[in-house]
Amino acid sequence: MVAGMPTTAPHTSYVTCPLCEATCGLAITTETTAGGGEKITGVRGDADDVFSRGYICPKGASIGALHADPDRLRTPLVKRDGEWVEVSWDEAFAEIDARLTPVIETYGRDAVAVYAGNPSVHNTSTALYGAAFYRTLGTRNFYTASTLDQIPKHVSAGFMFGHPLSIPIPDVDRTSYLLMLGANPLVSNGSLMTAPDMRGRLRALRERGGRLVVVDPKRTRTAEVADEHHAIRPGTDALLLFAIVHTLFAEDLVDLGEVAEHVVGLTEVRALAEPFTPAAVAGATGIDADTVRRLARDLAGAERAAVYGRIGTTTQAFGTLASWLVDVLNTLTGNLDSVGGAMFTLAAGGQANSSASFSAGSRRGFRTGRWHSRVRGLPEVMGELPVATLADEILTPGDGQVRALVTVCGNPCLSAPNGVRLAEALDSLEFMVSLDVYLNETSRHADVILPGPTPLERSHYDAVLYQLAVRNVANWTPPMLASDVPQEWRTLLRLIGVVTGQGPDADVAKLDDVVAAEIARRSGVDVALADGRTGPERLIDLLLRGGPYGLTLADLEAAPHGIDLGPLTPRLPDVLGTPSGKVELAPPEITVDVPRLLGTLALEVDSGQMVLIGRRQLGSNNSWMHNVAPLVRGRNKCTAQINPVDADRLGLTDGVLAAVSSRVGRIEVPVEITDAIRPGVVSIPHGWGHDLSGMRTSVATAHAGVNSNLLTDESQLDPLSGTSVLNGIPVRVEPVPA
Repeated sequence: MVAGMPTTAPHTSYVTCPLCEATCGLAITTETTAGGGEKITGVRGDADDVFSRGYICPKGASIGALHADPDRLRTPLVKRDGEWVEVSWDEAFAEIDARLTPVIETYGRDAVAVYAGNPSVHNTSTALYGAAFYRTLGTRNFYTASTLDQIPKHVSAGFMFGHPLSIPIPDVDRTSYLLMLGANPLVSNGSLMTAPDMRGRLRALRERGGRLVVVDPKRTRTAEVADEHHAIRPGTDALLLFAIVHTLFAEDLVDLGEVAEHVVGLTEVRALAEPFTPAAVAGATGIDADTVRRLARDLAGAERAAVYGRIGTTTQAFGTLASWLVDVLNTLTGNLDSVGGAMFTLAAGGQANSSASFSAGSRRGFRTGRWHSRVRGLPEVMGELPVATLADEILTPGDGQVRALVTVCGNPCLSAPNGVRLAEALDSLEFMVSLDVYLNETSRHADVILPGPTPLERSHYDAVLYQLAVRNVANWTPPMLASDVPQEWRTLLRLIGVVTGQGPDADVAKLDDVVAAEIARRSGVDVALADGRTGPERLIDLLLRGGPYGLTLADLEAAPHGIDLGPLTPRLPDVLGTPSGKVELAPPEITVDVPRLLGTLALEVDSGQMVLIGRRQLGSNNSWMHNVAPLVRGRNKCTAQINPVDADRLGLTDGVLAAVSSRVGRIEVPVEITDAIRPGVVSIPHGWGHDLSGMRTSVATAHAGVNSNLLTDESQLDPLSGTSVLNGIPVRVEPVPA
């Protein structure tokens, strides 16, 4: 017998994929080898999963390769004399205590900043225990990837409905008309809309006689299967949406339907929309007035309709206004909280707007600006500051200067604007610790790196994403494989021990009891009900017990394919947390920005100006999937897509290098000529640029690409949310001399 060959019959485990927002069920086959280890022999979609029904994408199919990635860190690293040294966990925490504690004692808690990246939301340990660590640390310098992505939608939902996670989700399985702006769910698998197999769901929409209309500067994969595609000029979605609002009022098409008694602000919205006529916005948006009027009529006339906007609408100069107007339209057409319209998910647990404490007597509304950043005076939103100002807070001397940083599953040197300046800032820190499984573009600046187990070595429940699902479901995944790496929740509890002065050897079990007691209090249940459980298992059990369905973790453990809790149902007015108890259709905290939008109508459109947009890729989830070999196979995925008209005008040919430059940076990237992109627009995917020294990501380095965020300007933000402007950036494009 050959050593290492399988010696036992295959075993199949059922897990929820944690690699994107779709939460697909996977069936993973393993065999025990002669050496006693587990070998993954197959990954397929779980045909019995109550939500995904067998759907699988390239990311999910590659989870075995991610698990086996030889570049993943399994042991803590400490930087000594500029060199990385593997150390024990006790040595790593002793180093953290020796260097982080003096910073807190000398300069205060605000001298320590935190950055939490996208993967931390897809990990139950970091989602739940990370929140406990951030609260305990108590710094106002808290940053996440959300201000590079979705915060405008949280702001609009917060002011309209009373809570930033009370986001209306398209009831895509029952709608008959879906207007989609700046979203490409056939590639992203859905975002702020948890919905596996969007291709199948959109196909079903059209098969039942419905229509899909996509508004996007690029003819994306989603636009290719749509009934209509309108190539809007980047950054002008709010103008288009306002013109549709204007038409609804002008043609007497407004009908709030069943929610009319729960809505205030209708008169104010009508007055605000008055200047935004279809003719007035046509030049700026590139969409003619007749088309705008028809879109309004089709939307109002559909039996069941929903408007949905995503990253193309949130990462622009008017991201919050665009996000707000999406739900203004859902409301004006009678599709808010209506079957087949935009509805509120009722999650099984952990959802604030369905908790026992969320009632009419405790409505406090949503607030921003409770504090401001030290250097630029940018307002806090949802407890965080814009990551675009993190470098300012590190590099600017004075009282309150950030001197230490903790990153949790994040790579801001690639994802944040002006990454070169941020990298310089990280090098100036007194101390930095990264919770990360890779030595990457950001963690290479750290002094200590603390790895975690692979997705197959930890339990999983999508506490956040199930609050945004197109159907009410719940699914629990126990650890599939054993691990010699401590679970992240234990690591985070040890960090809590350090920042609370209990030292590097604090009692993790007692700290876990404290976290569980707080979760139980917020859920309105007795912590003793989860007796015998610890860690995430206990927290999820408590959240489920306090949820609207009265489930327990044992119920989910007995249902390996998940539990279907039914389609979305109307939730107004119970879901509302505004002080008035109404849907605030014209919250002044949002409408204050309308004059700035109105001012853009007077601007001349420069027909020769190129603007930059990003693009999604099916085999990629930001930067953290680029070291998985099966996902980077094939032709170069990091190209600058340009329309043939622009290519001729600029003297560019397919495959040659183009120099793309902005106020803050310059990159060189291969040209890909395609008529799928609107003239005047160049599209470059985000998350690449793996060409720096000091990393241990061999696959990513071999497929380096370029970092498009070297072109994004940290000074350009949506003022209401602090979100960086990543789409519609003015750039210069020219051939690179031979």
